[in-house]
Amino acid sequence: MNSLASTPNHSAQPKYLDLIGMVFVAVLIVSTIAAQKLFVLGPLVLPAGILLFPLAYIFGDVLTEVYGYARSRRIVWTGFAMSLATAVFFTIAVALPPAPGWPLQEQFAAILGFVPRVVFASLVAYLCGEFINAYVLAKLKIRTQGKHLWMRTIGSTLLGEGIDTVIFMTIAFAGVLPTPVLISAILSSYFVKVAYEVAATPLTYAVVNALKRAEGIDHFDVDTNFNPFQFR
Repeated sequence: MNSLASTPNHSAQPKYLDLIGMVFVAVLIVSTIAAQKLFVLGPLVLPAGILLFPLAYIFGDVLTEVYGYARSRRIVWTGFAMSLATAVFFTIAVALPPAPGWPLQEQFAAILGFVPRVVFASLVAYLCGEFINAYVLAKLKIRTQGKHLWMRTIGSTLLGEGIDTVIFMTIAFAGVLPTPVLISAILSSYFVKVAYEVAATPLTYAVVNALKRAEGIDHFDVDTNFNPFQFR
């Protein structure tokens, strides 16, 4: 399956694509909610979403590697829409008048009251980072003729996560955190995300190979339109 000539019929309906897409979106939503909190781990300053968010990039790698950029693009946009819907819903829920005698309005608002600036930062960073990650991975797959998966996943993460981290942290926390703390948070987050990807490489290999066998798919984006706003 490492030959460009082995690219399958892209119209075939995969068996596990929907399941992987749902897990991807769930990971994204949970990590977006958690990202509003910063915590300290030794010398590192990190958003709490980092405990889960790198999995979104790993799932993104799997989606692009097995199913191709076009199918990955649809799931990226689905994740964007569901994250936006989550933020809107919780904003409405916080704004609803609490029932008489219900004492937890302040706590509810503190935990689930999305800060618009953080939501905007998260959505912009997510779109830029995920599409760049998928684009680089797909192009490297063609260039390497499907070989060296580790190089493609780590290389795409270096660029995608780098852009994602700088955009999110800058938009969300510039002017809120002192500049040295902000820079430390950006570098810390980037280091942890890349380390996460590297550590997960054996698992990524196992999942990708299992899916390729189960689906009979090893898609190469030879003739793909890489416009992120193209939905076909």
